[in-house]
Amino acid sequence: MRSAKELKNLETYGYEELYDIVWLLRSEDGCPWDRAQDHHSIRKNLIEEAYEVAEALDREDAALLREELGDLMLQVVLHADMEQRAGRPGMEAVFDGICRKLIFRHPHIFGEDDAVTPEEALAGWEARKMQEKGQKTVSEGLDRVTRTLPGLMRAQKIVKKAKKASALPENALQGDDLVSRLLALCDEANDVGIDLEEALYGRLEDLICQVKEEET
Repeated sequence: MRSAKELKNLETYGYEELYDIVWLLRSEDGCPWDRAQDHHSIRKNLIEEAYEVAEALDREDAALLREELGDLMLQVVLHADMEQRAGRPGMEAVFDGICRKLIFRHPHIFGEDDAVTPEEALAGWEARKMQEKGQKTVSEGLDRVTRTLPGLMRAQKIVKKAKKASALPENALQGDDLVSRLLALCDEANDVGIDLEEALYGRLEDLICQVKEEET
């Protein structure tokens, strides 16, 4: 690991330098705040940075995107550093794992399978994903949908997966209560190819603009 003096005046920086900086910040003589953090204390930071990347994408702001991708990458390196210091596999294992996953889930590139269309490629990815995770039932697949997703996004994804497997209970979309009506809307949006989370985001932006116009 390089010292603070060695890292301070480099002409360019890359992944290795980022890793060295994070290691230095969390070392015994490093930053008191960085040293005090653990996975749980910076969990929210990871989520916030991911959303800020998404906002940079929506704005089509290349400079902002570079900045936010850097902030998100920092969170990844911080968590990997914590794992390594705890005696568990760190960043090297993260890279190894994602490379192996990409090779395994693209049999039409690294194997003998064929996939001509994006739909065929996605179907192969999903099949390999279930095989990889040992999922044998529909409920196991539904249970793997990340619980920290925004509620509307998660609902639409679960409804879509359950319906595709012909496992969506009929009473799930029936009823006059708000949640049943919301699930029915998720099903309707899936049928016509609308991402409700994105659509609602856009509509809210329009609403804000309208309010601004009325105020002037």
